[in-house]
Amino acid sequence: MFTIGDFARHGRVSVRMLRHYDATGLLRPAHVDPATGYRSYTAAQLTRLNRVIALKDLGLSLQQVRQILDEEVSTDELRAMLRLRRVELEADMAAAAARLVQVEARLRSIESEGRMPANEIVIKSLPAVRVAELTATAASFDPEDIGPVIGPLYEELFRRLEAAGVTPSGPGVAYYEDAPEGGGRIRVHAAVEVAAPLQDGAVRVLDLPPVDQAATIVHHGSMDTVLPTAQALARWIDGNGYRSTGYPREINLECPPNRDEWVTELQAPVTRP
Repeated sequence: MFTIGDFARHGRVSVRMLRHYDATGLLRPAHVDPATGYRSYTAAQLTRLNRVIALKDLGLSLQQVRQILDEEVSTDELRAMLRLRRVELEADMAAAAARLVQVEARLRSIESEGRMPANEIVIKSLPAVRVAELTATAASFDPEDIGPVIGPLYEELFRRLEAAGVTPSGPGVAYYEDAPEGGGRIRVHAAVEVAAPLQDGAVRVLDLPPVDQAATIVHHGSMDTVLPTAQALARWIDGNGYRSTGYPREINLECPPNRDEWVTELQAPVTRP
């Protein structure tokens, strides 16, 4: 048998926690000396301790943990519960990492306030372009809402084009508009240039109209970090006597596997007041 200190070390928990588990009836010691009150545990009790800790890490209350253990949850059931919790934690970590990227992008935008953009901004006309596209709705124009929508759209778009035997003739063209249902929702268009209509109608093919004037800027890096570049473009438009007339298009000039090496041109349609 182990003293409470030895058992705590083997179980990688605190003595205080073992005393708490004893008081709540979750894990009683195998023996309590009637004269001294010293608690003793057996190695076999590590099995129950491991289950207590695992279920508590799932976010269950101690009362719920006790109920489950009293029902003698099988090892397979416990393993399935832990795997589900692992998936949830991984999703939480990914969401936290995405929020951190947005915080850093917002910070860079704040730090660049009052400075002229380092990127060259060019006013040019945009020709009409034929694209194949898929569309969906995002909750807002926030990169956190756009990213999870446009990524799967492009994956599905290229899958359908490949199945139809169609090779894109130019870069990807992402563009946006207010969704008909309102509420700040955005209609996301994931498009790519093609030379001709598709025969089987796997995706929508249309001609984007020409744009007389667009203020353009090149963004280097993941689109998760586009905010400082987009706001630099907006400040330039306002500071040079132009008025924006719509959401900027995003032309995917280079899209290597490493998203930090992406090169994207933002094309904001503008006019003179």
